[in-house]
Amino acid sequence: MPVYEFECPDGTITEKWVKMGTQEIECPECRQKAKKIMSACSFELKGSGWYADGYSSAKSGK
Repeated sequence: MPVYEFECPDGTITEKWVKMGTQEIECPECRQKAKKIMSACSFELKGSGWYADGYSSAKSGK
């Protein structure tokens, strides 16, 4: 199960492991409905294996 972030009407943001289709949960602080929000992604391409897509560290002389 993935971790999602939820925000309640009071502005409390909560992270929780839930099924993919879950759209809202009960806020653990105020007990109101907290809706799923878009989170920042921490995915980053690193290393020398991405040369085919133009992410290599070495410049080609073409």
